[in-house]
Amino acid sequence: PKIARSVEKFFKDYKVMELLRRCGLRKSEGIPLWSILSYIFSNVFPDRSMYMQQKYGKCTAGFSKNTYYRFMQNPHTNWLRFTILLAERIVNGHLKDLTSDQRADCFVFDDSPYSRTGYKKTELVAKVFDHVSMTYKKGFRMMTMGWTDGSSFVPIASSLLSSKNDQNVIGTTKKIDKRTIAAKRRIMAQSKGTDV
Repeated sequence: PKIARSVEKFFKDYKVMELLRRCGLRKSEGIPLWSILSYIFSNVFPDRSMYMQQKYGKCTAGFSKNTYYRFMQNPHTNWLRFTILLAERIVNGHLKDLTSDQRADCFVFDDSPYSRTGYKKTELVAKVFDHVSMTYKKGFRMMTMGWTDGSSFVPIASSLLSSKNDQNVIGTTKKIDKRTIAAKRRIMAQSKGTDV
């Protein structure tokens, strides 16, 4: 309940529902978006998935797993745009006022390996080069962009990168309507990191 109240306050303070509507999230009937989103955001803190909660009879969601998965797999929601807009609101609306004008702030880019052990059914998983161990690993490269003022760090955007070379892609691929956001993300996943 305390976590849910904090999530609710965060949603109101940063007008999260307005941002999501700007990013293509629509729901005309059934369970309200507010309920699904607050459950998903609150779920991050106890570190329990919906599956594990249902398995042990501790699921507090007022909706079925089908509703949850349909929401998470909606190919029309632009989650990348959402994280960018939300980070902009947090930085400009809250953190900039706490930072001295003399302190330099900057963008940080990180390209870390994200290994995937159960990769056979994971879409676009590839053999990617890990510059730390100097070996190829099965998984993705996680390209992350963030903002920092030296004290605070706010993640702005992230993208899982596969391989541009089809011979290195070992995961499955799906045919998706090229006009959707989901298809554009798949194209981005197979682009060069510097382009992304």
